[in-house]
Formats: sequence, C-alpha cells, structure tokens
Amino acid sequence: MAHPKRRTSSATRDKRRSHYKLTPKAVTICPNTGELHLRHKAYVVDGDLYHNGQLAIKNYTSVAAPAAAGDTGSDEE
Repeated sequence: MAHPKRRTSSATRDKRRSHYKLTPKAVTICPNTGELHLRHKAYVVDGDLYHNGQLAIKNYTSVAAPAAAGDTGSDEE
C-alpha cells in the first residue's frame, strides 16, 4: 500500500476540505396552507397530508404512530 513521502501540512489539508460542507435544506412556504415544508416531500397540517400544495389524504395518521403508542415489545408479565 502506498505511503506519503512527506507529511501533509494543515494548510494543504484544510484547503482540500474547504468545499466539504453542509448546504441548507430547500424549504418552501405552501401557498395554500402557509406551512413551511421541505421541497418535494409530503407534509402534515392539522391532521391532513399535503403534497405539492394539494390535499393528498384527509385525516391522515402515520403508520408508525400506532406502533410507538402501543406495546413496547417487552414480554414481561
């Protein structure tokens, strides 16, 4: 396996890493509900699921919500 002949200086290392950074998420305000949401994702407002500014599912409940609210999975008696 190859090994470096010289130690990489901190300036060279930091210049290489200068473009390795987080970018902010694209957030949009819905024109119908006025709610902030991630672009191209469905979002819940007052129990209704919206996608692309239109009502997708009325009285939406998450699939994971009943499992989290129900039994914890322990078999203790």
